[in-house]
Formats: sequence, C-alpha cells, structure tokens
Amino acid sequence: MNGTDQSAAAVARPGEPAFAAATAVFNLAAPVRPAAAVTVRTADQVRAALRHAEAEQLWVRVHTSGHAASSARPMDGSLLIRTEPAGPVEVDPQTRTARIPAGTRWGAVVEAAARHGLAAPHGSSPTVGAVGYLLRGGISFYGRRAGLAVNSVRAVELVTPDGELRRVDGTADPELFWALRGGGGGLGVVTAVEIGLFPAARVVTGAAFWPAVHGPELLSRWLRWTRDAPSAVTTALRVLNFPAVPGIPPVLTGGPVVCLAGVVLGPTADDLATAEAQAEELLGPLRAVAEPVFDTWCTTTPPAVVRTHMDPTDPVPVVGDHLLLSELDGQGAEVFLQVLGEGSGSPLVNAELRQLGGALAVPDPDGGALSHLEAAFAFTAGGLAVDPVATAAIRSHCAKVRSALAPWDSGWTAPTLVERLDQPQRHLSPEAVERLDRIRRRVDRSGRFRHDVPPGASARY
Repeated sequence: MNGTDQSAAAVARPGEPAFAAATAVFNLAAPVRPAAAVTVRTADQVRAALRHAEAEQLWVRVHTSGHAASSARPMDGSLLIRTEPAGPVEVDPQTRTARIPAGTRWGAVVEAAARHGLAAPHGSSPTVGAVGYLLRGGISFYGRRAGLAVNSVRAVELVTPDGELRRVDGTADPELFWALRGGGGGLGVVTAVEIGLFPAARVVTGAAFWPAVHGPELLSRWLRWTRDAPSAVTTALRVLNFPAVPGIPPVLTGGPVVCLAGVVLGPTADDLATAEAQAEELLGPLRAVAEPVFDTWCTTTPPAVVRTHMDPTDPVPVVGDHLLLSELDGQGAEVFLQVLGEGSGSPLVNAELRQLGGALAVPDPDGGALSHLEAAFAFTAGGLAVDPVATAAIRSHCAKVRSALAPWDSGWTAPTLVERLDQPQRHLSPEAVERLDRIRRRVDRSGRFRHDVPPGASARY
C-alpha cells in the first residue's frame, strides 16, 4: 500500500455484495458480523475508512483471510477493514529481504523468494495472510532453524489511528516497532512489512502415514528423536481422521492414521547430503515400525513446503483447541493416545504435536513483545463443525483432551495457533502487557482499536 491513491473504497453494510466479500472468513464456523465493512488496498483508503469509523462512532477491526476468525472478539458496532495487496512482493536478493504488502497470502511470498534461492518462515498453508501470521508470532516448518517468524520482521509500515502513514523499525519509533511484533495488535492498520529471508537451495519434506494401531511405537520413537534433534529439522506428529472427500487418498480415510510431517532444510547445495542423512535418521526408525501406507517425503524445492501440512485451501467450518506443552514423558505419550488415538472415539480430524525447541526457544535480543516460546510441543486439534451435533461432540472431546493433558500444560499459548476466543490465552508476561498498554495509550488515544486486541494482550480491555 502507498499514500498516493486518493480514491476511497466504499464502505458496505450487511446485505450488500461488498460486505460479503470484505467479511469472508476461512473458518466457516466463525462468521464475523460487523456493523460495516470495507476492503482497502491503499493507505489513503485506510485513512478514509478511519474517518468513517470516527464519524459513525464505530470500533475498528482488521483482517485479511479470516483464518483467525474463531479467536477474534465479536465485531458488533465495528467497522471491519479487510486488507488486500496493492502490489507484488518485492524481493531484494542482495540484502535478502522482502517487502510484503498487507493482504498478501503466503503462497505469493514463497514463490517470489524461491526465484532467488531464498525462503521465508511461512505458514503451513499458501492461503494464510502473511502479515497477520508474522506479527502474531508464526511457527513455521523452518522454525527450529529460523526461530519465530515474527523475529524476521525488519520494518512495519502502518496507518496509525491518527491517520498518519508511518514506517517503524529499530531506529524509527523502536517502542512501537517492539509492540507491533507479537503485541497483539490494536495499534493501527498495517499496510506492509519488510522481512529478512534466508538461503534455501533444497529441502527434504513430506508426510508419511501409518494405521493408528502403530501409534504407541511411532510416538515413542519420535519423542526420543526430538530430544536431540538437529535444529535444521522441524516436524509434527499428527493423529488424523480424514473424511472421505475428493483430494484425500482413499487409503487414508478408512480410520485414524498417524502422520509424521516435516522439513529438513538444506541452505546450500553443499548441505543437501547432510539434510538427506538427517531425514533418514528421523524416518528410518519410524519406517522400521511398519511400512507407511502413504509417503510423500522427498528431496525437492522450497515452494513444496507450503503444502507439506496438507491444509485445506478452501474455507471449512472448524472448532478446536490449543495448548503449549512441556516435555512429554512416557505417561504423557500414553495419555495423548488414550484420548486421541485408536479406540479413543475422537471426532477430531486433526490432533497434532508440533515440535518446538531449537531457535524457537531462544529469545531474540532485538525482538519484539514476543520473540520465543518456552515449551517443547505445540498441541493443536480441530474437527469439522458441520452441524450442531458435530460441534457439540468436538467441543466435548476438546475439553476431555485438555483435562487429560493438564499435567503437561505449560500455561502458555502461541497466538497463531489459538482456536477459540474463550480458551485460556497467555503469550506475554505481565510486564510486557503493562508496557503494551502504555504504548497503546500513546498511539490510540481514543481507544478506537481497543476491540482488535485479543485476550491476554492487554490489562485494560
């Protein structure tokens, strides 16, 4: 976005086509219902939207793809601003940086960086908005090597609540720059970010699937491997109950399966042999348990990573839960499978342990409000909320799982993985929350953006 386009975007009301377009969300189980909505591409359009909100005394809310709709506060009495990119991703191969306009999805960033032999710490789906993912933390399949995605942010361009277009970084208003990186929002409408990229010549990536009967031995061997895993490798162990729908191989839809997905990064061509050896050290012992019924692991190029997780690309209704877990012992592994594995009766399509540690656990001395995660695994789970009966069953089972995993619950959460507004949320220390509230009082004096701040990121709202 830039400040040169004087054309205002039309604010739409419920029932109008532009309103439906601006309020569209990826999670169909979490529709948003603001009083009005507008899609913007330029800084001038953002300014016009803020003036409208002020004149109509509406709160201001912001989203792009709506992937986080289920964790957002209700939008009653609000103007929802949907950002769409005004131009392409701009990559500078010399400085290894990329400027990403707000509204850009990860698929476009991945392709732009790959043309120069570079990669970004992107999300697990090509349709997720890059800016929201970055500023809320971001745990990528490069995370154990690159750290939280938010630490890659070098500068943020935004229209602050007073209508000023600003570019902040480590020297230009470093306090606001700190707050924007993981602070929970409520500071304005971001129009672009600049991020650092890293070399990525080749990767070993994919997903292998086994019948759930092999779950205990697979989980045991994977947990042992994670204790000394190289930082170049980031993985996730998943228990999946795939529906029989187009695009899912039939061999995976006959009952629960255990999946091991991940990425081994080879930054340069000289690193490829090491990456392939590391992949074999991970996969060899698992394949020795039983032959996978489906296996996509291979050596390929970085653009393939954005599809490793096999996330749906079309909107779906999802209800789920999230916890950050401490190190899982043998009892924890047993409990995990008791409530989610074979014979558990779980209605959840996905239950996942995402490997943390490595660079994800290291505080960034130049980082923002959130720069690392002190946990061993991120647990996420979700089911298809196709009707009230299914929704009730999913919520009930999520509560059962949360109770069972309580002994290993760290008490912390990762913002990009939070599945519900009403779940416990905590990713900031009390001192960080107090500092953020001081910054919000300076930047948003009228409190127009106060409802765009998630629970746990403010002591005021």
